[in-house]
This record gives sequence, C-alpha cells and structure tokens, in this order.
Amino acid sequence: MSNSNFVDYVKIYFRSGKGGAGAVAWRREKFVALGGPSGGNGGRGGDIIIKGDPQLWTLLDLKYRKFIHAKDGEGGSGSNRYGKDAEDIILNVPLGTVARDADTDEVLAEITDNGQEAIILKGGIGGMGNAYFKSATVQSPDFAQPGMPGEERAVILELKVLADVGLVGFPNAGKSTLLSVLSAARPEIADYPFTTIKPNLGIVRYHDYRSFVMADIPGIIEGAHLGKGLGTTFLRHIERNAVLLFMVPADSNDIQKEFEILLNELEQFDPILLEKSRILAISKSDLLDDELKNEILASLPATLPVIFISSITGSNMEKLKDLIWEKLNNKKDFISHH
Repeated sequence: MSNSNFVDYVKIYFRSGKGGAGAVAWRREKFVALGGPSGGNGGRGGDIIIKGDPQLWTLLDLKYRKFIHAKDGEGGSGSNRYGKDAEDIILNVPLGTVARDADTDEVLAEITDNGQEAIILKGGIGGMGNAYFKSATVQSPDFAQPGMPGEERAVILELKVLADVGLVGFPNAGKSTLLSVLSAARPEIADYPFTTIKPNLGIVRYHDYRSFVMADIPGIIEGAHLGKGLGTTFLRHIERNAVLLFMVPADSNDIQKEFEILLNELEQFDPILLEKSRILAISKSDLLDDELKNEILASLPATLPVIFISSITGSNMEKLKDLIWEKLNNKKDFISHH
C-alpha cells in the first residue's frame, strides 16, 4: 500500500431512500359494481449502512465518492400488491472507523468488530395503501399515505487505527526501523523528517503463538496539537492504543526534555492520553556506555519504565517485547501524570 493510498478522513453527503407511496385502488371483479379497497402499501426506502471489514486498512475506496444516495421504495399498487423495499447501501470500512455528523459533530457509529453493521441514515418507511384503512366504520377509504421521506446529512468518516501499542516519537526516532525488526511489516524508511506519513501496522509475534499489533504513527513535532506538521491527522490514531511506546534516540541533545515535549503534545490534544500505560525506549543505545545510561536513567522519572534498545544490534528486543506484553496484560498498571 503506497503512502498516497492511506486515507483516514472522508466527508460524504448521504441521502437515504424515501418510502414508496401507498396506493388507492379498488377491486374490479366480475359482477361486483364497486369492489372493496385493494391499494397495497409502499416499500421502504434504502438505508445507508457501514460495515466493519478487517481486510481494509484505509478509506481510499470512499475518497472520491462525495455523494451517496440510496434508492426510494417502490409504490404500492392494486390487488393489494406491496411495493418492493429498496436495497440498502452497505459500505465496507476498516475497523476503527468513526462516523460523525459533519454539522453537529455527533458520533453516529463506531465500528470496531469484524462484520459489525451500523445504520448511518435510515430509509423512509412506505405509506399504507387504502386497503389498510378499511374498517367497520370506514368501508371504502379513498385515501392512502405517501411514503416517509429519507434522511439527508453530511457525514465524516474518520479512521483511528486499532493497535495495542502506538509508537510515539519525533521524526527519525527509529520507529519504522523498530517496527520492521519486531514484525513482518516493511515500512518505507528514509533518513529525513516525516518519513512515515501514514500509520504502519505490524503484528509482533510473542511466545506460545501469541501476538500483539504495533502501529508506527507519523512523527510528532512541537505544536502538533495545533495542527503544525502532520498535526492531528496522526494524533487521532493514538487515542485507541492501549500502551504508548515513546521512542527517543540516544543521540538526542536532551532525552528528558524530548520526552516531556512528546507528553505535552499528547496532553494538549487530549489529557486522557496521559492515562495510558507508557514505556520509554531509548533507541540507538549501542552508542551509549553504562555510565551514560546511568546518567540518563537518573534524569528520568523513577516510575517510568525505561529500556535501552538498538534495532541495529538487536539489543534488548526480547526484553522490550516482554515489557510490552506485561503492560498489555496489566491494565491496572496505567501511569497517570497530570
């Protein structure tokens, strides 16, 4: 999947189908001068539905579909024939897709499971034909209902990547390299800022056929929450991660300051993010001797789990997986610094 194919935000104007009108009709039988009412009911208009598909990782298929309209229900007819219901429009979306009303920002649906369906707009119900209204007091109703109108609204579909572990760090912190070492993912890696312009997902194998999903999220910069750089287009992906793995390279000028800037960006975007379990990995640690490692540890909060890793030498990769697994399975161990 090329970078241009990763689409995590689309806005579409939807219209569901209106219901078909009920019919006003009369039985026309031989030897019966005026038969009873026989107008059938109208059919239901088509719904607009979104459905979770684990094979999809992007909203690309919907990027160029600005207007999506469901068909109207068919009108009823004589001889008590009901109009056909219109077909629903079912749109497959990746797991992690949130649908919001573009005008009110109301969340309409959140798709997190394979096959999960949510009706975004409901089709109008069909009108009743005159046969429906016959009663002891009204023998020959000469009226029927029109079909109910469908709904119209602009909807924003937004993808938030579903991953157990989110990698957070400035550009060039070594996140893509770590993901390629730990998993089968092969992100495109180059040595310049904002290398990763779409989240890369990798499945990390653990012991006894267990595994967890890790997402390399586009690099954060100071002011990301204000929309600078790639800004909030990637911060939304962090919202779903259970564990945040912060990465700061060993050759950073000030590791503690860099970590604090990253934390601050998350707090400005959404303070709830600070309640997630976190780990700090010092990458490129093959450049450090024991003395420097001890100095770095002394400058960091004692409650923060810190691990020195090197994707080049493979140093501490198994220990990192152990630490992540422990965090994922110890939900009470969330560190909260407010």
